[in-house]
Amino acid sequence: MNKDGAEEVKQRGGLLRSSGVVGVMTLFSRVLGLVRDVVIASYFGASGSADAFFIAFKIPNFMRRLFAEGAFSQAFIPVLSEYRERQDHAAVQQLVDRVAGTLGFILLMVTIVAVLAAPVLTAVFAPGFYTGHSDKFQLASEMLRITFPYLLLISLTAFSGAILNTYGRFAIPAFTPVLLNICLIGSAVFLSPMFDEPIVALAWGVLMAGTVQLVFQLPFLAHLKLLPKPVFGWQDEGVQRILKLMLPALFGVSVAQINLLLDTVLASFLQTGSVSWLYYSDRLTELPLGVFGIAISTVILPSLARKHASRSAKEFAHTLDWAVRMILLIGLPASLALILLAEPLIITLFKYGELTARDVAMSAMSLQAYACGLLAFMLIKVLAPGYFSRQDMKTPVKIAVQAMVANMILNLLLIWNFQHVGLAMATALSAFLNAGMLLRGLIKEGVFKWQPGWMLLLIRLFLALFALLAVIVWLSPPADIWMAGDVWMRVRQMLLVVVGGGAAYVCVLLLAGLRLGHIRA
Repeated sequence: MNKDGAEEVKQRGGLLRSSGVVGVMTLFSRVLGLVRDVVIASYFGASGSADAFFIAFKIPNFMRRLFAEGAFSQAFIPVLSEYRERQDHAAVQQLVDRVAGTLGFILLMVTIVAVLAAPVLTAVFAPGFYTGHSDKFQLASEMLRITFPYLLLISLTAFSGAILNTYGRFAIPAFTPVLLNICLIGSAVFLSPMFDEPIVALAWGVLMAGTVQLVFQLPFLAHLKLLPKPVFGWQDEGVQRILKLMLPALFGVSVAQINLLLDTVLASFLQTGSVSWLYYSDRLTELPLGVFGIAISTVILPSLARKHASRSAKEFAHTLDWAVRMILLIGLPASLALILLAEPLIITLFKYGELTARDVAMSAMSLQAYACGLLAFMLIKVLAPGYFSRQDMKTPVKIAVQAMVANMILNLLLIWNFQHVGLAMATALSAFLNAGMLLRGLIKEGVFKWQPGWMLLLIRLFLALFALLAVIVWLSPPADIWMAGDVWMRVRQMLLVVVGGGAAYVCVLLLAGLRLGHIRA
């Protein structure tokens, strides 16, 4: 291997290590997030008040993913990487200061308007509450006034995290969501008994979490000597570039979130519990998506941006190909396991307290539908940076619009016969359309190029998937046994199934010849 080839392998080894760091931190956060959801399900079930909270939380959380972790990060990181690569520290500090001041001012204005217009927002995002559930509508509007400032706080947190990621400090931003889960668990357990309407404690927990998450990252920015001193800089050249990149990226990066929100809007017209069923099933899909898909995406975006800035087209193509291989190796077994274990997972995690057997069955069906689209959700996360890192926002917008139109049509076609499950099915199908069009565009532009070894990888992969399926079917008892067992029986059996299936999958990959060196290179 020549010197350049060895350097490329070394860089992708660094990407693998960084992805591992982000993945471990995110896994900790997601597991704690599942604990949070278990607590919420136990205390509030799939009741009308739970539906109201999920709407009040989903609105700022959706905008957070759309603006902060979505469009803003995808626009800000390439520009910041370019400044870091080509200019001095003073210029980087000036960009950070002006972006912080401009972003903060815009978000403050949005937050003030949203708090004043909370009932209007609730009616837009959950029209079914407005037309047929006056109590839920009132409660959701009241809680939205408490939760919406979270958007301002968490967007500034994402801004801080984008700086840390650009400088290779991946662990801290990946750990930060843990604080949200701690705040919500504490609010449900300790604060909810103090309120006439206990669920309102969760809304205050969201606001508390936003504050804690932002403050937590500031010392690490100070260590980099990039602690922002906010200055309104609308006319700054770097700020203008970021804003121009952000506008189309609003659609391009967050189509999956927009589709999930459309599900919520339509679910608000369905029977009580539909919003909660979709929430619980979506949360389980988010575990592998967050731990692996978003982890790899988080790591490769700054790397791709630097490679584009230094005009390293060959390394750029190799990094994208590596990311897609990682997603297949992780996404396919995760999707298969979620489909096979949907009902046992819901029972093990959520079937306590207020959650009923019917809630379990309904949540499991939508989980299976979402799981069918998990691979596509994960591919979008790593293919979209292939455009954003090159500051091409227009192409993903066109693709996103087409995918959203397809999703809406599929929603309307499937909701009649399949109710909330049809909404999840539509989201999965439109995600595959989105991922396929992103990949086709990258290949057409010559940015993504298939590297050697794909056929052998696919053979190994499908042999390992067959072993995974066989072990899960062999070790998993019928649903009624899961339902009858206590918490420890469920946890022991689930660990046995998951560890056994995972071990079988990895062993077959190794027996088929896959080695860590193949993944690194």
